[in-house]
Amino acid sequence: MKLTKKIGKYKRYLLMLIDVIIIISTYFMVQFFIRDTLQFSESLLESVWKTSLIAVVIYEIMFHIFKLYKNIIRYESGKDYLIYVLSCLISSAIISTIETLGDFNLLPTKHNLVTALLIAMILIAYRIIIRLIITYGVLDTNRRNIRKIEKEKEPKKLLIIGAGSAANDIIKAIKANMKYTYNPVGIIDDDPEKIGGMIAGVPVLGDRNAIIDICQKNKVDIIFFSISNISSEDRKEIIDICQETNVRVRILPSTEDIIKNKKLLENLRDVEIDDILGRDPIRLDNQNISELIKDKVILVTGGGGSIGSELCRQIVKFHPEKLVIFDIYENNLYDIEMELKRNYPEIPIIAIVGSVRDKNKVQDIFVRYKPYIVFHAAAHKHVPLMEVSPLEAIKNNVFGTYNVVNACDTYQVKRFVLISTDKAVNPTSIMGATKRICEMIVQTKNKTSDTEFVAVRFGNVLGSNGSVVPLFKKQIASGGPVTVTHKEITRFFMTIPEAVQLVLQAITYAKGGEIFVLDMGKPVKIYDLAVSLIKLSGFEPNVDIPIKITGLRPGEKLYEELLMAEEGLEKTQHDKIFVAEPLEMEMNELEERLEVLRNLIKDEKNDVTSVREVMKYVVPTFIDAEEANLIKKY
Repeated sequence: MKLTKKIGKYKRYLLMLIDVIIIISTYFMVQFFIRDTLQFSESLLESVWKTSLIAVVIYEIMFHIFKLYKNIIRYESGKDYLIYVLSCLISSAIISTIETLGDFNLLPTKHNLVTALLIAMILIAYRIIIRLIITYGVLDTNRRNIRKIEKEKEPKKLLIIGAGSAANDIIKAIKANMKYTYNPVGIIDDDPEKIGGMIAGVPVLGDRNAIIDICQKNKVDIIFFSISNISSEDRKEIIDICQETNVRVRILPSTEDIIKNKKLLENLRDVEIDDILGRDPIRLDNQNISELIKDKVILVTGGGGSIGSELCRQIVKFHPEKLVIFDIYENNLYDIEMELKRNYPEIPIIAIVGSVRDKNKVQDIFVRYKPYIVFHAAAHKHVPLMEVSPLEAIKNNVFGTYNVVNACDTYQVKRFVLISTDKAVNPTSIMGATKRICEMIVQTKNKTSDTEFVAVRFGNVLGSNGSVVPLFKKQIASGGPVTVTHKEITRFFMTIPEAVQLVLQAITYAKGGEIFVLDMGKPVKIYDLAVSLIKLSGFEPNVDIPIKITGLRPGEKLYEELLMAEEGLEKTQHDKIFVAEPLEMEMNELEERLEVLRNLIKDEKNDVTSVREVMKYVVPTFIDAEEANLIKKY
């Protein structure tokens, strides 16, 4: 290690010295061997010295012009070696000109050319030797030890999906730096013209239908998915096939990332759930969204949360006049504030710590900033926790929303958007019931206000706080068990950006009073999701990683619904957005039900059972989870 550092410190001067010796030696060699001049004389030696010294000056000047001493030898390639040849040829031409003009007449032009090519060959050869020494760690004891350990391990047999430029770059990177880690045994591609061919010495063995057989025959340890320009449906189909192999699947970085010399292993990612779902990208009418947001003051409550923060990220793309972010949790609020200020320094970002429960604080924000549109994402959303602390859910979700809604009405906000949930449909949990009351507040208030009040309802979002997918990944990484509450439990899933994009699109259709329902695709069985993630991590479910059924949690449904039976459903201009027909409720009836909840909150001694009974009165569609699951089953 010490020797390597000392050499590195004086590398440029050492290379210059070696190059000088090579240049002088080559000129003597050409003079006395190529010209068959084996007789040494004082005048001849003087002429050779004079020419070789002139050559040293010219060659070194050219090497510095072409910045050859700034090259990092470890990373030199064919292009660099061509520059060595070019600099030597130019030096040869200059020397021949000088000899002619100076009447030295030592070497004919053709011999000068031979000398230049020999010098170039020797320079390149010894630099290649140095590169190999550095690459294989001959000068570094620690590196030699690492290589020794790597050699003792059997490299993982690798199958690459996609016979494109990315696969070519990947294979070359593996052969250069990770050949003791991975052994590429084949490539998969659906193009019949590529099958039977080779990329960087690795054969293209077949199409997607051959994946399972190839994995079995070659005992593949890991699969790299290297196709970027592929439809979501095709990606899902190929990943589903890979899942049947019980081989770990990893998604490779783009070719652009590899070209940027990023470390390959650091950019590999595991298969995400949205890869499995096979969703097509959302198409948005950005013009209509921009007309609503551009140059307007936008307020996002709960802006530090998973949904709220993504709303902020999407909103700033449409250049609002100001973005006001309101959240009770200062750490998340600070994170999103710093992120947006860094990425959009031209847009004023105002981060405010506070709770929607605080009526005075909410009023102060509206007086000071006069928001044009309000996105209300602040809420307690964790079902089991709210079953234990139901009054907190009522205080925050119901009366927090009530405070913001009244402020919007008082200060003439153009549009209020409630972020709702599928758990508000025929709710079986306290959390779901509170969100249903929020929808009732929004629809009822819309009848008497100039503000357009709407709600957007969707299911589980992937990667959000409390989402099942990050939990499964942690459990798999720790060796299991993966815990599922019930083998038949199903949920609708959507990515956070996908949900937020549709929220923004939905508000362009709003006239007031609507509950927009997002198309979440097909429901996913959570047990099947756990099986898929275990398989795609390279393990066998219930053999390598056990799956444990823990039983339904308090207030948890087997099946979520997006639409109440009595609401009806209408299409919008967007194929993934529908609108539910408003329910009829007058303000005096709503206020009466809210008063019941106010009285409930005042008595802190109320137990969970009594709270649930009151909620059944306030929300007529509220039903016990056990009863709901039984009804759904039969």
